[in-house]
Amino acid sequence: MAEPFYITTAISYPNGPPHIGHAYEAIAADAIARFQRSRGRDVKLVTGTDEHGLKMVQTARGEGRDTLEFADEMSGHFRDMCARLNIAYDDFVRTSEPRHHDASIAIWKAMEAAGDLYLDRYEGWYSVRDEAFYDEGELVAGEGEERLSPQGTPVEWTAEETWFFRLSRYAEPLLALYRDNPEFIRPESRRNEVMRFVEGGLKDLSVSRTSFDWGVPVPGSPGHVMYVWVDALTTYMTGVGYPQKEGEFSSRWPADVHLIGKDIVRFHAVYWPAFLMSAQLPLPRQVFAHGFLLSRGGEKMSKSLGNVVDPMALAERFGVDVLRYFLLREVTFGQDGSYSAEAIVARANAELANSFGNLAQRTLSMIHKNLGGILPMAGEAPEDIELRARVTDGIVTLTAEFERFAFSAGLEAWMQAVFACNAYVDAQTPWAMRKTDPARMAAVLGTLIGAVRALAEAVAPIIPASAEKLLAVLDAGRDGSPIPQPTPLFPRLDLEADEEAAA
Repeated sequence: MAEPFYITTAISYPNGPPHIGHAYEAIAADAIARFQRSRGRDVKLVTGTDEHGLKMVQTARGEGRDTLEFADEMSGHFRDMCARLNIAYDDFVRTSEPRHHDASIAIWKAMEAAGDLYLDRYEGWYSVRDEAFYDEGELVAGEGEERLSPQGTPVEWTAEETWFFRLSRYAEPLLALYRDNPEFIRPESRRNEVMRFVEGGLKDLSVSRTSFDWGVPVPGSPGHVMYVWVDALTTYMTGVGYPQKEGEFSSRWPADVHLIGKDIVRFHAVYWPAFLMSAQLPLPRQVFAHGFLLSRGGEKMSKSLGNVVDPMALAERFGVDVLRYFLLREVTFGQDGSYSAEAIVARANAELANSFGNLAQRTLSMIHKNLGGILPMAGEAPEDIELRARVTDGIVTLTAEFERFAFSAGLEAWMQAVFACNAYVDAQTPWAMRKTDPARMAAVLGTLIGAVRALAEAVAPIIPASAEKLLAVLDAGRDGSPIPQPTPLFPRLDLEADEEAAA
């Protein structure tokens, strides 16, 4: 049986339509899942929407909408984003689903049975936008001495009866986890951040609310709903059948990786493993916190700043695979990065259109024109063997880098192999051999077509539709049949013409 691989994205909060940050995370998770499938793993990718919490209630109320009706509509936008960006998820979990309520109640009862829940009164600062509690010492000063969360979001003083989770009990077990499993939190900068937070001491965590009723009801405690992060984190187990512990849950849990944004690392690397320890359930193998995509001015995307970018519009403007390639090529995964229309066009033209696309197009065109579309055998001259070795080395490096989510480094190795192929074409000049040495021309083109196939298969997790289109052309000629007339994979982008058309 194939080795299982289970990956999750963060469960998106749908109080607004998806932005480029949601697209970035979904594309990265999809690339990881596709890569692992290509390695023979039995992969499951789970995503979804986190629909509970005060923020959803307030947003729906502000629009004069029923909260569930609003959640239905907004969750649909995230499904649409996945479909548009070619995200091949296996399950989409909504926190409003009955199956998820069952999972949340099960983990709550397990934590209660462990003696880790008690009823008391909470008074302190709460950020509705973050759905997070903050100590006085964590707050920062805004304009006019306004108190803000560390994320720069407004906070309000909250006082209500609440259930508490004994988070303080788990400080030492968590620190032991981080020390004994340095790969549990990646990248290292996020691990260091989490360790400093836990070493500073943990206070018990408020895990229920009574000021609204939109959420999972706390079993046996009328008027209380679970703190949104208790049930949001539990979606990762809902997606593999929890609370049933047999079947899929036993074969897929724990998750191999939770892919999240760096702003929610505390919930995933502190609260979540503590909940699981309490419930005596296995911990995920890794939490990977990627960075932010910043606007051209270096600002984080924010609705309040008015700089949120619609990923659908970018995909429509530049193409889905171009957007996927750019985001994973341009930014070192795990760090912050910026983007602009100019950067997308420059990268797409230089690497996809002029380099890989041109390599595939001219190789296939020469075969179609000079060999009747019949794919030739690869050559065995020293320069042919050398090229194959260079392509193989590039793909080996890509594979190693993709295993550790270093997409940009992997694509750099892949691009160096593409450059080697183009240099080989220029050195061999197959177009000049049709009359003087047709056998050598065929050998050169056969060597190139083998390289193009290997390169397309290697990059398929990043640009799946384009790779599939190219491989379909090559597969048409596997049985000796002529390949169809090739068409360019990546037409050059013209930013000025595109902007004039948009205007």
